[in-house]
Amino acid sequence: MSTPRPLRVDAKRNYDHLIEAAEAEFEKHGAEASLEAIAKRAGVGIGTLYRHFPTRDDLIAKVVSSGTEAICALGRELLDDPLPADALHRWLLELVAHQTTYRGLTAALANGYVKESNSELCVTCDHIAKAGAALLERAQAAGEIRRDAEVRELILTAHSAAWIAEQTKDPGAVDRLLGILFDGLRVIDARPSARKRKRPS
Repeated sequence: MSTPRPLRVDAKRNYDHLIEAAEAEFEKHGAEASLEAIAKRAGVGIGTLYRHFPTRDDLIAKVVSSGTEAICALGRELLDDPLPADALHRWLLELVAHQTTYRGLTAALANGYVKESNSELCVTCDHIAKAGAALLERAQAAGEIRRDAEVRELILTAHSAAWIAEQTKDPGAVDRLLGILFDGLRVIDARPSARKRKRPS
């Protein structure tokens, strides 16, 4: 596999300016911000933007890459948590925070989980799914989470919670909805309420 050639100094400068401009426009207008406005803010033509980022999804994937790396790193860290189901719950809450960095990002990322392609966004979502799968499998092996749960369904349900919170402007919606999700996912004896009721033999 060949190593990508490094960008020329001027091309690298344009690339960096496009990332900075996209971050600013996404912050102001959401993930559906005008690509023409991004190019204009970066001081380049729209053709230059498309040379670096052939699709909007490619640009989004790059802009959120640092957050993606943080989510994956957290997943690896939580593999050492003594409470596997709680670790998965915490990871999903952090994932929702990542998904709502910009208005409209939830929908863009959700598409990345259901598409089958080699786009940068789909690769990004695949990395996130693998991090979540490791946590889910650990919780299932511990007997805390239902065996029929699948990681992409969990992630897309978290996306739904993020979308509802975004649309209703109710920040508490995420905690409530993910709490309901986990009540359904947990094996009964592993639920916090069940642990409180259970008497030692």
